[in-house]
Amino acid sequence: MSARRVWIWTDLTDDGPHRLSLELLTLARRNGTPEAVLLHPNGAGAVDALGVHGAEVVHLADDARYDEYLAEPHAQTLAALAQTESPDLILFPSTPTARDVMSRLMAKLQVGVVANATNVAFDDGGQIVVTAPYGAETVGTVTLDGTGPALVQIRPKAFAVEAVGGSAEVRPVSVAVEESACRVRVVERVVQESEGPNLEEAEIIVSGGRGLGSADNYRLVQELARQLGGAPGATRAIVDAGWVPYSHQVGQTGKTVKPSLYVACGISGAIQHLVGMQGSTNIIAINRDPDAAIFEVADLGVVGDVLVILPKLSERIRPA
Repeated sequence: MSARRVWIWTDLTDDGPHRLSLELLTLARRNGTPEAVLLHPNGAGAVDALGVHGAEVVHLADDARYDEYLAEPHAQTLAALAQTESPDLILFPSTPTARDVMSRLMAKLQVGVVANATNVAFDDGGQIVVTAPYGAETVGTVTLDGTGPALVQIRPKAFAVEAVGGSAEVRPVSVAVEESACRVRVVERVVQESEGPNLEEAEIIVSGGRGLGSADNYRLVQELARQLGGAPGATRAIVDAGWVPYSHQVGQTGKTVKPSLYVACGISGAIQHLVGMQGSTNIIAINRDPDAAIFEVADLGVVGDVLVILPKLSERIRPA
């Protein structure tokens, strides 16, 4: 049987391939021939990094409209390419742009999609088996019948980024971007300034929830995170309340994190939040409610008022 072709739709950052795209190459190598699809005017600069992380082929197109317009040019090109090349599986990272591209691609190819997956494998009969969680404690298995390329989006940090060495063969994409796909233009990009380590990369995270009482008290979370050399996080509740930006949100609709230490401050432990942080190596929870659900996943629980405990912690940690 010829090697199965596993494609990765590659998202880019200013520093190169998005970390979540590199995670997918680890999964792709386990299932067949890993091939990256890279549609971006600056894509050539990312080819070496993709090869180092295991991509054997990079399908490359550098039309400026892939960056100038939203997801439609990507979906149009990817659909035409998939119909010609017939990959067995197309993997997508859990990024906002990837979600836009994937949803449009499934409509163009008339195939289903599995999102929020944690693993993909081919069984003995060649069918694709996908494992996807449906909450913090429920996991389901989906078997795809192989009709058309399977589209699967993988949860963040389901796989480690592995540099394996090597280089990729570059195959120019000959599909032209159609004007009908250029309807929604990006008019502005706003970079949100932040201090400290990136939330998804941080080894220590201190997160706050409704138990903080007010937006002003979030500074206690920020101060402890700074002193520990970590990043501040937040629950969806206080993001929705406007206390902190969305970039701080940890949870099912925010970021998935796996730090060495996660300090949950005034967080009740709703499933939406647990999904994003329960993979942390060590979890410390501080909450006034001894029956709070967060204590069920915590390695160390402190029953008390975060507004009293956090200043004392910061005082003890602060250099003399």
